[in-house]
Amino acid sequence: MRKNDYPLIEPGKKRLKRMYVALLLFIFGRAFQAVAKVDSAAKKEFDEMPPDFMLDLCVAPNGPHMIVGKNKKGKIQYYGWNPKGKMITLSMKIKSLEAAILMFTFQESSCTATARDRLIVEGDLPIASGVLRLMDLLEVLLLPKFIARLGVKRYPDRSRMSLGRKLRSRVFTYSRVVIG
Repeated sequence: MRKNDYPLIEPGKKRLKRMYVALLLFIFGRAFQAVAKVDSAAKKEFDEMPPDFMLDLCVAPNGPHMIVGKNKKGKIQYYGWNPKGKMITLSMKIKSLEAAILMFTFQESSCTATARDRLIVEGDLPIASGVLRLMDLLEVLLLPKFIARLGVKRYPDRSRMSLGRKLRSRVFTYSRVVIG
């Protein structure tokens, strides 16, 4: 038997999973931009970030990207999926497409994914912690409660987030995600 008698088997492309993760990153990017204008807690979190803040949330090794950062006016803006030509100050990489699927199908919270070493962070850790808090806030605002409870470590009770604030922020965030 020779080595050439056996063809090289290449793994599948997992196109459906990549498309799902890319769609979720697109929605989250638009939602980051929207919630920065709508919710006071998110505004405060973004104000604590440096003026040159630029986040690249991606799936390693060559998966989809989400670029979010502050523009020259200090407003949060979604910059799309292409990191070329952008000065990334915080890079958060999900180690594999399978880990991204666990996170974005809300089978695993971002805190659990971090604890299980599924994220690689290049940049300031306090800023990365703020981004994770914002992702949890987005999950609470964008998803129904029974799904959001799976995606966040601790779902906020009414003393931490009133029903009125949640509904107002949810409506305005949804409308800004869809309209722009």
